[in-house]
Amino acid sequence: MRFQDRQHAGRLLAARLAELRATERWDDPIVLALPRGGVPVAAEVARALDAPLDVLVVRKIGAPGEPEVGIGAIAGDDPPLFDRRALTILDITPDQLASDVARERTELHRRERLYRNSRPAPDLRGRTVVLVDDGLATGVTAHAALRRVRAEGPARLILAVPVCDARAGEEFRGDTDEFVCLQPHRYLHAVGVWYEDFRQVSDREVIDILGHQHAVS
Repeated sequence: MRFQDRQHAGRLLAARLAELRATERWDDPIVLALPRGGVPVAAEVARALDAPLDVLVVRKIGAPGEPEVGIGAIAGDDPPLFDRRALTILDITPDQLASDVARERTELHRRERLYRNSRPAPDLRGRTVVLVDDGLATGVTAHAALRRVRAEGPARLILAVPVCDARAGEEFRGDTDEFVCLQPHRYLHAVGVWYEDFRQVSDREVIDILGHQHAVS
């Protein structure tokens, strides 16, 4: 089944998470979206769970000459997390990617300031954190995001996506307390294939969604 758009995927994901919540104890839940594509999905989840919505900005480090191929990622001021197997195959070292990391770190902080509009980052200690994206292919950005959230000391950490590569998804079983994927697929090469409408989400859309969620919370 293909999702109509990110909102449709978010509503279906929210229904699955609501079922999960009914069987478990969730302490002071909060939904964190990976922008930009994860924000419309997460907004539906936050609305259904009656939980606050915020963002966790993560930036992908692309392969030289192929920026869309993620071989690493950064979150916050954490050191970069690299796919060591990819580095070996490409015969490059982390030092050779230092300028790329610096550039993406600058963009990461720009987006944090833009999206939060002076709001402080949420305190995650002792809370149930539901980390949401619009899909999971290689998983390198999700790994960086999970590492960042785990360092904040949440009581429970849940990664939730509408669609994922089944092989990548299995890697997260040990990094999360719960991994929820509506549609795991073998050899998922592109998340957008599973959406009828997968248009790019703009900064303006992210700001508007977050502003609306904070206004009604």
